[in-house]
Amino acid sequence: MSGLTLVSHALCPYVQRAAIVLKEKGVAFERVDVDLAAKPDWFLRLSPLGKTPVLQVGGEALFESAVICEYLDETRPPRLHADDALVRARERAWVEFGSAVLNGIAALYNAADDAALGRARGALRARFEQLEAALDATGPWFAGGRFGLVDAAFGPVFRYFDVIPPEGLFDGLPRTAAWRTALAARPSVREAAPAGYAERLRGFLRQRGSALSRRLAAGGA
Repeated sequence: MSGLTLVSHALCPYVQRAAIVLKEKGVAFERVDVDLAAKPDWFLRLSPLGKTPVLQVGGEALFESAVICEYLDETRPPRLHADDALVRARERAWVEFGSAVLNGIAALYNAADDAALGRARGALRARFEQLEAALDATGPWFAGGRFGLVDAAFGPVFRYFDVIPPEGLFDGLPRTAAWRTALAARPSVREAAPAGYAERLRGFLRQRGSALSRRLAAGGA
């Protein structure tokens, strides 16, 4: 496998998932950003859904982050999924759970008023409580000592809360808090976000016209 191109958007967490897996496997790739507000024709020909990421492999284009990560895991060592089929299925389910958490984060930063913001925080807290119960107690990764695709899925999740004050979201959840810290220190996770990511994200959030936007502009959240 050579000549890989990852078509991305600077703030897309799903792009970061794919980038983490590529870096974990030591695969060289070119990263090409697109403006999703003015999608070029060549991008729309590659991505039927008009979303990032897209991985170009030779003359083929793969879209959807889960598909890209699974393909990379099947074709490049080291394997990030478990050997056991039932464990793999469980891990795939928790990757999907990570997507639901990302949807919850979008609800948080799009909440129109403080009441909606409070409801979104409550829903996210409930998700993190579910996650706490699922995490391997030995750490540092989701499955214990093995970094896997679930970890790659959640690296971008926790990165949001480097900019959005968590306000108790992780209080009393020691496994989740420790996992967040371990992921933040992982080179593949750190390097998956482009330079200036935090400032770009902060600017994006402030422009939403939401309750969180107003709190960030006032210096709090």
